[in-house]
Amino acid sequence: MSPKKIAALIAVKAVVLAAIVAVVVSMSMTGCNTVKGLGQDIEKGGEAIQKAVK
Repeated sequence: MSPKKIAALIAVKAVVLAAIVAVVVSMSMTGCNTVKGLGQDIEKGGEAIQKAVK
């Protein structure tokens, strides 16, 4: 693997990890009392991950 590919892979992993941490923190801070609320939180987390990967 070339150094550029390794650096790109590390960058992608860092972005994904940051997105996952952001989702976990956001879900724990907002909390939800219903299954519907949980679904909305998960959807928002997925959107955050998609934005981070772009």
